[in-house]
Amino acid sequence: MSGRIFLPIAVITLGLAACERQLPTGGLLAKAGGSSLGRSLTGLKTDERQLFDRGSAVFATVFTPETGLGPLFNAASCAECHEDPVAGAVGDEVEVHATSFQGAVCSDLSAVGGPVIQQFVTPALHNALGIDKEPVPALATATAMRTTPSILGFGLLDAVPEAEILARADPNDVNGDGISGRPNMTADGHVGRFGRKAQVATLREFTAAAFVMEMGITNPESAVEQTVGGNPLPAGVDPTPEPELSQADLDAADAFVRFLAPPAPPGITVERAASRQLFTQIGCAGCHVPALTTGPNPVKVLSNQSVPAFTDLLLHDMGPTLADICLGQALPAEFRTEPLMGLRFKSAFLHDGRATTVEQAIDFHGGEAQASRDRFAGLPAGERAAIVRFLRGL
Repeated sequence: MSGRIFLPIAVITLGLAACERQLPTGGLLAKAGGSSLGRSLTGLKTDERQLFDRGSAVFATVFTPETGLGPLFNAASCAECHEDPVAGAVGDEVEVHATSFQGAVCSDLSAVGGPVIQQFVTPALHNALGIDKEPVPALATATAMRTTPSILGFGLLDAVPEAEILARADPNDVNGDGISGRPNMTADGHVGRFGRKAQVATLREFTAAAFVMEMGITNPESAVEQTVGGNPLPAGVDPTPEPELSQADLDAADAFVRFLAPPAPPGITVERAASRQLFTQIGCAGCHVPALTTGPNPVKVLSNQSVPAFTDLLLHDMGPTLADICLGQALPAEFRTEPLMGLRFKSAFLHDGRATTVEQAIDFHGGEAQASRDRFAGLPAGERAAIVRFLRGL
């Protein structure tokens, strides 16, 4: 949530709050429908549907040390973390990440085991090194807690053209609205959009890296095992030949994640429309942009679609209270605007789960979001409640 120039809030009558007349909906939400949760986008071709189904099985596969798990890991399957209420959604796990930020230079500490610090080890690694989890690298200057995000609808976010994201960037706040969002550009010159710091540019890279960082499952596109402090793994602790996941299974897992439909919010009522107007008027939509549009795509169901994600996929300074690690070009206090689609399934909020209610999450917003936060706090109780009801319906 971020600060736009404040506009006077229109008077909302009590009749709006009581009215349940349905307003028309269309586009992606109408196609997805309320029953889409955990299912694929509608309209897949036969081969795309078959790959999605195969990927669903890969996503649910429980790996063991004999099939490549570890020797460092956070979970034994993708679905172990992305599970509530369906595969691909949120989870209750909280990870530890660590980086180094010295002299304005950010290091993800990948050479010594970072940035993901795995919380479990296989029995073989425990016996070899006497550890129960990966230690935080001594070079780390900060650690961070990370909750499991929903990845429902992420294939659509992957299909948003870079130009649309860049068009919303205003790193020097030229328009004077208090928002200075900027992209996290990757080393190869692409716009980052995945990860809490927008440090990953493509969904495929995000998925391939997750197999290694979360489960220790190497694959043809992320083939290097995580290590303890950058030291070679002891002999015999990882007997499964590399890569531990085949190209075909990686392709299937990528298709499953790519084709997952976003959660469809409830139908738009007059009350919800009024609450959404309040959300916009206090400036929240300056960063939580209600919808992005995908570009032309060889996959028809991803082409020219409106994505109701409530994000701009840009980095914003959220103030010192939320600051933790750096990643890529993202400074410790900078975070990518969190997509709000599927917010109704969350019970812990913000990147580290420190907020237990939507109101607490808003209250933690600082930096570029402070003006909007203060406007929210200054609203009458009924209007604050209306905005929270709107958000809890997404």
